[in-house]
Amino acid sequence: MITLHGFPVSNYYNKVKLALLEKNLSFAEAYVHPKSVDASGMAASPLGKIPFITTPQGTLCESQAIVDYLEAAHPTPALLPADPFAAAKVRELTTYIDLHVELVARQLYPQAFFGGTVSESTQQLVRKQLEKNIAALKSLIKFAPYAAGDSFTQADCAAFASLPLVGMACKAVYGEDLLLAGGVDYKAYIKMIGERPSAQKVLADRKAATAKP
Repeated sequence: MITLHGFPVSNYYNKVKLALLEKNLSFAEAYVHPKSVDASGMAASPLGKIPFITTPQGTLCESQAIVDYLEAAHPTPALLPADPFAAAKVRELTTYIDLHVELVARQLYPQAFFGGTVSESTQQLVRKQLEKNIAALKSLIKFAPYAAGDSFTQADCAAFASLPLVGMACKAVYGEDLLLAGGVDYKAYIKMIGERPSAQKVLADRKAATAKP
């Protein structure tokens, strides 16, 4: 059986969890906080990042590597189109969400969510980069009705897990949601995905984890 290691507040943990749930796979969950990864966790994820999984074949880290493994090992139901180019376009969009939008916005999280402070110069640099990258994301994301087109894919696992965080972080630091300001109107999309049983499970578990003292 697969065991997913991490914690339910992490968007990348929830990206993988959505994929597991959408594929109707049996899996266990093991709580690991990124600030307390032990020696066995470091062996599985050498940078001490979550999520990572354990499988009968061994361990695997990095969310995109994990969802690609799940797709190859359990191709039905598919989270990638059968056509190679269409599948590559889904991966392209997922890369933009993960690396070019969320990872940039992550620099704001200490101030947005954890009571810290981000310097004015960093705020300005992040805003400039986000505005550029959100414009690029707008050219790729479809919301038709799903992120990459007419089917739920890996890109939806990433978008549902990360876009609301990006919007909230921008709102907290800049006083406006740069996604919405940049024309990426994701609110109705998030509501639609949130009606799926997999997403409801993810949200419920995240809420329960957040409520813990």
